[in-house]
This record gives sequence, C-alpha cells and structure tokens, in this order.
Amino acid sequence: MKLTEILIKPILTEKANAQQEKLRRYAFKVNRKANKLEIKKAVEEFYGVSVIDVNTVVVPGKNKTRYTKAGFIQGQKPSFKKAMVTVAEGETIDLYANI
Repeated sequence: MKLTEILIKPILTEKANAQQEKLRRYAFKVNRKANKLEIKKAVEEFYGVSVIDVNTVVVPGKNKTRYTKAGFIQGQKPSFKKAMVTVAEGETIDLYANI
C-alpha cells in the first residue's frame, strides 16, 4: 500500500485536541487495510516526527433516521478506522497549517 493512501485526514475534535495538548497524541482517519507499522511510517514521513506508539480502533457505523415530508428516511453512516499516534517528547504536529 502506498504511503499516500494510508492517512485519509486528521480528526479535529475537542477530545482529540485535548489529547494533543496533554498526551502528545494525534488522531487520524486511516485506510481500513493499513496496519500499525504502515501508519507509523506514513506519519513519520509526512510530518517529520518520531512516533512512539500507534493505537488503532475500527469505529462502527451508526444508524441515522430523519423525518421529511416524504416520511422517515433511514440510512447508516459508514464505519472507519481511527489511529491514535503518540509522538516523542518535545515534538508536535501542526495540523492547522494547511487550513
């Protein structure tokens, strides 16, 4: 798998931002087929930091329902894989540079 296909996008939520400040842990949405070693290599190459630890979790899809004029519309949001990457002491990733 190519390194450009592994990282999809960073996850920017309140919980993720709190972990960035306290634990130096960054959250990324990654390809479902990527393993921890590939994720570590991709983050180190793209952001120029040394990665200490990688934790992954597959977030299940949620059922969603909304009411419209035509009646109820039901569907399901897709599941995705999330990686929590811990970087070395004193290093940071600037996720807001490209916004």
